[in-house]
Amino acid sequence: MLVDPLLEFRSHFPILAQTTYLVSHSLGAMPAATREALAEYAELWATRGVRAWGDRWWLMSIEIGDLIAPLIGAPRGSVVMLPNVTTAEAVVLSSFDFSGPRNRVVIVDGEFPSVRYIYDGLARRLGADIVTIPHDATGLGFDLDRLLKAIDERTQIVPIAHVLFESSFMIDVEPIARRCREVGATLVLDVFQSAGIAPVEVKRWDVPIAVGGVLKWLCGGPGGSFLYVDPELRPRLEPSFTGWMAHANPFGFEPPPMRFRDDALRFALGTPSVPSLYAAREGPKIISEACGGEMILIRRKSLRQTEKLIAMADQRGFEVRTPRDTLQRGGSVSILIPHAKEVAAELNAEDIVCDFRPGAGVRFSPHFYTTDEDLDRAFAAVDDILRSERWHRQDSRQNIVT
Repeated sequence: MLVDPLLEFRSHFPILAQTTYLVSHSLGAMPAATREALAEYAELWATRGVRAWGDRWWLMSIEIGDLIAPLIGAPRGSVVMLPNVTTAEAVVLSSFDFSGPRNRVVIVDGEFPSVRYIYDGLARRLGADIVTIPHDATGLGFDLDRLLKAIDERTQIVPIAHVLFESSFMIDVEPIARRCREVGATLVLDVFQSAGIAPVEVKRWDVPIAVGGVLKWLCGGPGGSFLYVDPELRPRLEPSFTGWMAHANPFGFEPPPMRFRDDALRFALGTPSVPSLYAAREGPKIISEACGGEMILIRRKSLRQTEKLIAMADQRGFEVRTPRDTLQRGGSVSILIPHAKEVAAELNAEDIVCDFRPGAGVRFSPHFYTTDEDLDRAFAAVDDILRSERWHRQDSRQNIVT
């Protein structure tokens, strides 16, 4: 029997002792050390009061960014923490001018709704022309050639996810980055669904801007998202959505006009959520240790276990709504199990944690801490729920009128 060295880190995550946890694409398991990190935050606030800013808090947004940087192939000092990806996308958007002929935003169907709301709403108000590339015939991804043809000299920004959240369709980043460079457009790569489960190389791929977060595969909890801007591009961007922490002399409390910092805090806003920064710290540290700087180790395990999930779905005649091609598959598998919504609810009630999305079905996501037995257990439960028709319990609960 092959020994999986990644499972040595399973004990770092308390929930795994009693729960079959297959939902890391939504919220990664909490490391035990996070409790201690938050206690550290509370102790510093309790004993040092406002002096905690100078002691520790002021540069934490960059310090945590430096933990994430090697996991996305970015240089130290190039990543700043922000509250969420919606905010990060808004900061990026406010750094560009849409009043001239270069006013297009090219986006694809399948992007996370919050990102599309920002571009369909705020970008349009700024004068942007939104071009949306529809799903391909499979409904899982999009036609790359069609996307590349849409990116032209009129394109200002191309915001696109490395992995689409519903289908787990993984894009080929390099040709898109290359096309953007050719026509002078700016690629904004969303790595939320890939950082921590697959190799991400923003510098090698020549990606100028990337957004993401630690909520999911990086096991850092809510409120810890990040923004990477290539240091060579950074001095040319001046976001209008900004705050006092981005000022070159924040404690000078100067009135406008804004004078920006020349480091990653140039894209910071107002006072950060400091507890979220403490929580964000531990997951990336464990993942860095587990893979030894070689994210391909986690990726290989992910591909093997998602292949196992697909095979088990095929054996039962369930439709798989995730690419089978390993080059196009992220870390989760979406399966149209009969009565999927009710089955997912019953699985969660039995402490087998997954989720349901309309049109995608039940989503399962093995991570580096997942055992093969976890996957077997989940499908054995699915079989039993369908055979016993226990899913009716969830159906009846949802139909109760209150």
